[in-house]
Amino acid sequence: MTGACSPGHSKGSLITWKDLMDMASKKIKIEGSKEKGVQGEGKSELLRVEVGGLRAKSFQLSVGALEQALLAEFPAADAEEWDRTGLLVGDPAAPVRAVAVALDPTVGAIDAAADAGANVLVTHHPAYLTPPTSFQPASSPALNSGAVVYRAIQRGVALMNFHTALDVSARAQRMLSGMLGLSLRGVVEPKAGCAEKGYGQLCAPAEKMTLGQLAARCTSVFGRAPRVWGSFDRVVRTVVTCTGSAGPTGRAALAAGADVLVAGEVKYHDALDLSQAGMAVIDLGHDTSELPFCGVLAASVRDAGVPDELVAVVSQRDRWSYPEAVRV
Repeated sequence: MTGACSPGHSKGSLITWKDLMDMASKKIKIEGSKEKGVQGEGKSELLRVEVGGLRAKSFQLSVGALEQALLAEFPAADAEEWDRTGLLVGDPAAPVRAVAVALDPTVGAIDAAADAGANVLVTHHPAYLTPPTSFQPASSPALNSGAVVYRAIQRGVALMNFHTALDVSARAQRMLSGMLGLSLRGVVEPKAGCAEKGYGQLCAPAEKMTLGQLAARCTSVFGRAPRVWGSFDRVVRTVVTCTGSAGPTGRAALAAGADVLVAGEVKYHDALDLSQAGMAVIDLGHDTSELPFCGVLAASVRDAGVPDELVAVVSQRDRWSYPEAVRV
Protein backbone atom coordinates (compact mmCIF):
# COMPACT_ATOMS: atom_id res chain seq x y z
CA MET A 1 0.00 0.00 0.00
CA THR A 2 1.27 3.47 -0.81
CA GLY A 3 0.52 6.95 0.39
CA ALA A 4 -1.72 7.65 -2.60
CA CYS A 5 -5.46 7.99 -2.17
CA SER A 6 -7.10 4.59 -2.11
CA PRO A 7 -10.61 3.59 -1.03
CA GLY A 8 -11.01 2.00 2.40
CA HIS A 9 -13.02 -1.07 3.19
CA SER A 10 -16.67 -0.27 3.74
CA LYS A 11 -17.02 -2.66 6.63
CA GLY A 12 -14.61 -4.15 9.16
CA SER A 13 -14.98 -7.23 11.33
CA LEU A 14 -15.01 -7.00 15.12
CA ILE A 15 -11.56 -7.74 16.49
CA THR A 16 -9.80 -7.01 19.76
CA TRP A 17 -6.60 -5.04 20.32
CA LYS A 18 -4.79 -8.35 20.89
CA ASP A 19 -6.20 -9.78 17.65
CA LEU A 20 -4.94 -6.76 15.72
CA MET A 21 -1.47 -7.06 17.22
CA ASP A 22 -1.37 -10.78 16.50
CA MET A 23 -2.35 -10.25 12.86
CA ALA A 24 -0.49 -7.03 12.03
CA SER A 25 2.72 -7.73 13.94
CA LYS A 26 4.62 -10.75 15.08
CA LYS A 27 3.13 -12.77 17.92
CA ILE A 28 6.11 -13.32 20.18
CA LYS A 29 6.73 -15.23 23.38
CA ILE A 30 8.00 -13.45 26.48
CA GLU A 31 8.97 -16.52 28.49
CA GLY A 32 12.24 -15.85 30.23
CA SER A 33 12.07 -12.13 29.61
CA LYS A 34 12.44 -9.80 32.56
CA GLU A 35 10.90 -6.46 33.36
CA LYS A 36 13.46 -3.70 33.43
CA GLY A 37 12.69 -0.66 35.54
CA VAL A 38 13.76 2.61 33.94
CA GLN A 39 14.54 5.61 36.06
CA GLY A 40 12.19 8.46 35.35
CA GLU A 41 9.35 6.24 34.09
CA GLY A 42 6.36 5.21 36.17
CA LYS A 43 6.08 1.71 34.72
CA SER A 44 8.60 -0.78 33.44
CA GLU A 45 8.39 -1.85 29.83
CA LEU A 46 8.74 -5.21 28.15
CA LEU A 47 9.86 -5.95 24.66
CA ARG A 48 7.88 -8.94 23.47
CA VAL A 49 10.66 -10.94 21.90
CA GLU A 50 11.68 -14.55 21.68
CA VAL A 51 14.16 -15.65 24.31
CA GLY A 52 17.61 -14.70 23.06
CA GLY A 53 16.43 -11.62 21.19
CA LEU A 54 15.64 -10.99 17.56
CA ARG A 55 17.24 -13.67 15.41
CA ALA A 56 19.71 -12.52 12.79
CA LYS A 57 18.78 -12.95 9.13
CA SER A 58 20.64 -11.75 6.08
CA PHE A 59 18.97 -8.86 4.25
CA GLN A 60 20.06 -5.49 2.93
CA LEU A 61 18.20 -2.31 3.84
CA SER A 62 19.58 0.98 5.09
CA VAL A 63 17.95 3.15 7.73
CA GLY A 64 17.39 5.81 5.07
CA ALA A 65 15.78 3.32 2.69
CA LEU A 66 13.43 2.15 5.44
CA GLU A 67 12.49 5.77 6.14
CA GLN A 68 11.76 6.43 2.46
CA ALA A 69 9.59 3.31 2.19
CA LEU A 70 7.54 4.40 5.20
CA LEU A 71 7.32 7.98 3.92
CA ALA A 72 5.85 6.62 0.70
CA GLU A 73 2.93 5.31 2.75
CA PHE A 74 2.82 8.12 5.34
CA PRO A 75 4.08 11.20 3.43
CA ALA A 76 5.49 14.14 5.36
CA ALA A 77 3.28 16.35 3.18
CA ASP A 78 0.23 14.81 4.90
CA ALA A 79 1.49 15.77 8.37
CA GLU A 80 0.57 18.94 10.24
CA GLU A 81 2.98 21.85 9.86
CA TRP A 82 3.96 21.71 13.54
CA ASP A 83 4.69 17.98 13.46
CA ARG A 84 7.89 16.02 12.90
CA THR A 85 7.92 13.08 10.50
CA GLY A 86 10.53 10.49 9.58
CA LEU A 87 14.08 10.03 10.86
CA LEU A 88 14.95 12.24 13.85
CA VAL A 89 18.03 10.47 15.21
CA GLY A 90 20.44 8.16 13.40
CA ASP A 91 22.59 7.59 10.32
CA PRO A 92 20.56 7.10 7.11
CA ALA A 93 23.43 5.08 5.62
CA ALA A 94 23.58 2.57 8.48
CA PRO A 95 22.26 -0.93 7.72
CA VAL A 96 19.08 -2.02 9.48
CA ARG A 97 19.75 -5.00 11.77
CA ALA A 98 16.28 -5.30 13.32
CA VAL A 99 13.36 -2.99 14.07
CA ALA A 100 11.32 -2.39 17.21
CA VAL A 101 7.97 -0.57 17.10
CA ALA A 102 6.32 1.41 19.90
CA LEU A 103 3.75 4.11 20.53
CA ASP A 104 6.18 6.39 22.40
CA PRO A 105 9.97 6.76 22.04
CA THR A 106 10.81 6.54 25.74
CA VAL A 107 14.16 5.73 27.30
CA GLY A 108 12.72 2.36 28.32
CA ALA A 109 11.60 1.60 24.77
CA ILE A 110 15.07 2.45 23.44
CA ASP A 111 16.70 0.14 25.98
CA ALA A 112 14.25 -2.65 25.21
CA ALA A 113 14.94 -2.30 21.48
CA ALA A 114 18.72 -2.26 21.91
CA ASP A 115 18.71 -5.17 24.37
CA ALA A 116 16.84 -7.26 21.80
CA GLY A 117 19.29 -6.44 19.01
CA ALA A 118 17.25 -3.78 17.17
CA ASN A 119 19.05 -0.67 15.94
CA VAL A 120 15.88 1.13 14.74
CA LEU A 121 12.87 2.19 16.82
CA VAL A 122 9.81 3.23 14.80
CA THR A 123 7.14 5.06 16.79
CA HIS A 124 3.88 6.93 16.30
CA HIS A 125 4.73 9.88 18.54
CA PRO A 126 7.92 11.89 17.92
CA ALA A 127 10.79 12.10 20.39
CA TYR A 128 10.20 15.85 20.49
CA LEU A 129 8.34 18.64 18.74
CA THR A 130 10.37 21.56 20.06
CA PRO A 131 14.08 20.69 19.87
CA PRO A 132 15.58 19.99 23.34
CA THR A 133 17.80 22.67 24.83
CA SER A 134 20.09 20.06 26.43
CA PHE A 135 20.92 16.39 26.08
CA GLN A 136 21.44 14.67 29.42
CA PRO A 137 20.74 11.22 30.90
CA ALA A 138 17.29 10.47 32.26
CA SER A 139 18.88 10.37 35.75
CA SER A 140 19.35 14.14 35.58
CA PRO A 141 17.36 15.87 38.37
CA ALA A 142 15.92 18.31 35.81
CA LEU A 143 13.06 17.43 33.48
CA ASN A 144 14.95 16.60 30.35
CA SER A 145 13.28 16.01 27.00
CA GLY A 146 16.72 15.49 25.49
CA ALA A 147 17.19 12.29 27.52
CA VAL A 148 15.53 10.24 24.79
CA VAL A 149 17.91 11.57 22.13
CA TYR A 150 20.86 11.10 24.50
CA ARG A 151 19.90 7.48 25.15
CA ALA A 152 19.24 6.70 21.48
CA ILE A 153 22.70 7.91 20.49
CA GLN A 154 24.27 6.13 23.46
CA ARG A 155 22.62 2.81 22.56
CA GLY A 156 23.02 3.19 18.78
CA VAL A 157 19.27 3.15 18.06
CA ALA A 158 17.89 5.25 15.20
CA LEU A 159 14.57 6.97 15.93
CA MET A 160 11.91 7.63 13.32
CA ASN A 161 8.24 8.43 13.77
CA PHE A 162 5.05 8.82 11.76
CA HIS A 163 2.54 10.87 13.71
CA THR A 164 -0.15 12.98 12.04
CA ALA A 165 0.85 11.56 8.64
CA LEU A 166 -0.25 8.18 10.02
CA ASP A 167 -3.33 9.69 11.72
CA VAL A 168 -4.78 10.76 8.38
CA SER A 169 -3.63 7.75 6.33
CA ALA A 170 -5.91 5.32 4.52
CA ARG A 171 -4.88 2.55 6.91
CA ALA A 172 -5.81 4.69 9.92
CA GLN A 173 -9.31 5.30 8.55
CA ARG A 174 -10.07 1.60 8.78
CA MET A 175 -8.46 0.85 12.14
CA LEU A 176 -10.96 1.86 14.84
CA SER A 177 -13.97 1.20 12.63
CA GLY A 178 -12.71 -2.31 11.88
CA MET A 179 -11.91 -3.06 15.51
CA LEU A 180 -15.40 -1.97 16.59
CA GLY A 181 -17.23 -3.74 13.76
CA LEU A 182 -18.52 -0.50 12.21
CA SER A 183 -19.18 0.20 8.53
CA LEU A 184 -16.97 3.03 7.26
CA ARG A 185 -18.95 5.64 5.31
CA GLY A 186 -16.48 8.50 4.87
CA VAL A 187 -14.20 11.08 6.50
CA VAL A 188 -15.64 14.12 8.30
CA GLU A 189 -12.45 16.23 7.96
CA PRO A 190 -10.88 15.07 4.66
CA LYS A 191 -7.47 16.19 3.47
CA ALA A 192 -7.60 18.63 0.57
CA GLY A 193 -7.72 16.71 -2.68
CA CYS A 194 -8.07 13.28 -1.06
CA ALA A 195 -11.45 12.30 0.36
CA GLU A 196 -10.12 8.98 1.70
CA LYS A 197 -7.61 10.66 4.05
CA GLY A 198 -8.25 12.92 7.00
CA TYR A 199 -9.51 13.11 10.57
CA GLY A 200 -12.67 11.49 11.90
CA GLN A 201 -14.28 8.44 10.36
CA LEU A 202 -18.04 8.53 9.80
CA CYS A 203 -19.37 5.03 10.52
CA ALA A 204 -22.54 3.10 11.15
CA PRO A 205 -23.19 -0.02 13.26
CA ALA A 206 -23.94 -3.19 11.31
CA GLU A 207 -26.92 -3.84 13.59
CA LYS A 208 -29.17 -1.90 15.97
CA MET A 209 -27.10 -0.74 18.92
CA THR A 210 -27.40 1.45 22.02
CA LEU A 211 -24.75 3.73 23.47
CA GLY A 212 -24.34 1.31 26.37
CA GLN A 213 -23.74 -1.60 24.00
CA LEU A 214 -21.17 0.40 22.01
CA ALA A 215 -19.39 1.39 25.24
CA ALA A 216 -19.38 -2.26 26.36
CA ARG A 217 -17.90 -3.22 22.99
CA CYS A 218 -15.15 -0.62 23.46
CA THR A 219 -14.35 -2.13 26.87
CA SER A 220 -14.20 -5.63 25.39
CA VAL A 221 -12.07 -4.64 22.41
CA PHE A 222 -9.58 -2.34 24.15
CA GLY A 223 -9.50 -3.96 27.58
CA ARG A 224 -10.19 -0.69 29.41
CA ALA A 225 -13.44 0.95 30.43
CA PRO A 226 -13.97 4.29 28.64
CA ARG A 227 -15.51 7.48 30.02
CA VAL A 228 -19.00 7.89 28.57
CA TRP A 229 -21.12 11.04 28.20
CA GLY A 230 -24.75 10.27 27.41
CA SER A 231 -27.64 7.95 28.20
CA PHE A 232 -26.78 4.27 27.86
CA ASP A 233 -30.15 3.44 26.33
CA ARG A 234 -29.72 5.96 23.48
CA VAL A 235 -29.97 4.32 20.04
CA VAL A 236 -26.81 4.78 17.98
CA ARG A 237 -27.18 5.07 14.20
CA THR A 238 -24.06 7.05 13.24
CA VAL A 239 -20.64 7.11 14.88
CA VAL A 240 -17.52 9.19 14.29
CA THR A 241 -14.26 7.57 15.41
CA CYS A 242 -11.04 9.45 16.05
CA THR A 243 -7.70 8.30 17.44
CA GLY A 244 -5.75 10.46 19.89
CA SER A 245 -6.95 13.97 20.70
CA ALA A 246 -10.30 14.83 19.11
CA GLY A 247 -9.74 18.59 18.94
CA PRO A 248 -11.94 20.17 16.23
CA THR A 249 -13.08 16.74 15.02
CA GLY A 250 -15.70 16.80 17.78
CA ARG A 251 -17.50 19.77 16.24
CA ALA A 252 -17.06 18.27 12.77
CA ALA A 253 -18.75 15.09 14.04
CA LEU A 254 -21.60 17.16 15.47
CA ALA A 255 -22.00 18.99 12.15
CA ALA A 256 -22.10 15.62 10.37
CA GLY A 257 -25.05 14.57 12.51
CA ALA A 258 -23.26 11.82 14.43
CA ASP A 259 -25.01 10.29 17.44
CA VAL A 260 -21.73 9.58 19.21
CA LEU A 261 -18.05 10.48 19.01
CA VAL A 262 -15.62 7.68 19.91
CA ALA A 263 -12.23 9.32 20.46
CA GLY A 264 -8.96 8.78 22.23
CA GLU A 265 -9.12 11.99 24.21
CA VAL A 266 -11.73 14.73 24.59
CA LYS A 267 -11.15 17.76 26.82
CA TYR A 268 -13.70 18.15 29.60
CA HIS A 269 -15.28 21.36 28.35
CA ASP A 270 -15.33 20.06 24.78
CA ALA A 271 -17.12 16.89 25.93
CA LEU A 272 -19.50 19.00 28.01
CA ASP A 273 -20.34 21.25 25.05
CA LEU A 274 -20.80 18.32 22.67
CA SER A 275 -23.05 16.43 25.10
CA GLN A 276 -25.11 19.56 25.75
CA ALA A 277 -25.52 19.92 21.98
CA GLY A 278 -27.00 16.42 21.84
CA MET A 279 -24.08 14.17 20.87
CA ALA A 280 -22.81 11.37 23.10
CA VAL A 281 -19.07 10.98 23.71
CA ILE A 282 -17.00 7.86 24.40
CA ASP A 283 -13.51 8.80 25.62
CA LEU A 284 -11.23 5.77 25.21
CA GLY A 285 -7.98 7.27 26.49
CA HIS A 286 -5.34 8.76 24.19
CA ASP A 287 -2.89 5.87 24.32
CA THR A 288 -5.62 3.23 24.35
CA SER A 289 -6.90 4.47 21.00
CA GLU A 290 -3.44 4.64 19.44
CA LEU A 291 -1.65 1.53 20.72
CA PRO A 292 -3.08 -0.43 17.74
CA PHE A 293 -1.00 1.85 15.49
CA CYS A 294 1.95 -0.30 16.59
CA GLY A 295 0.43 -3.13 14.57
CA VAL A 296 -0.05 -0.85 11.57
CA LEU A 297 3.56 0.37 11.75
CA ALA A 298 4.91 -3.17 12.23
CA ALA A 299 3.04 -4.31 9.12
CA SER A 300 4.42 -1.35 7.16
CA VAL A 301 7.98 -2.11 8.30
CA ARG A 302 7.57 -5.68 7.08
CA ASP A 303 6.16 -4.42 3.78
CA ALA A 304 9.31 -2.27 3.44
CA GLY A 305 11.44 -5.43 3.37
CA VAL A 306 12.39 -6.16 6.98
CA PRO A 307 11.95 -9.90 7.66
CA ASP A 308 9.08 -10.81 9.97
CA GLU A 309 11.37 -12.33 12.60
CA LEU A 310 13.30 -9.06 12.84
CA VAL A 311 10.27 -6.92 13.72
CA ALA A 312 9.01 -6.74 17.31
CA VAL A 313 6.68 -4.54 19.36
CA VAL A 314 7.52 -2.84 22.65
CA SER A 315 4.67 -3.29 25.11
CA GLN A 316 3.58 0.06 26.56
CA ARG A 317 0.06 -1.02 27.45
CA ASP A 318 0.21 -1.15 31.25
CA ARG A 319 1.95 2.09 32.19
CA TRP A 320 -1.05 3.33 34.17
CA SER A 321 -4.11 1.76 35.79
CA TYR A 322 -7.38 2.51 37.57
CA PRO A 323 -7.05 2.13 41.39
CA GLU A 324 -10.25 0.06 41.59
CA ALA A 325 -8.84 -2.36 39.01
CA VAL A 326 -5.82 -3.39 41.10
CA ARG A 327 -5.49 -5.13 44.44
CA VAL A 328 -3.63 -3.06 47.05
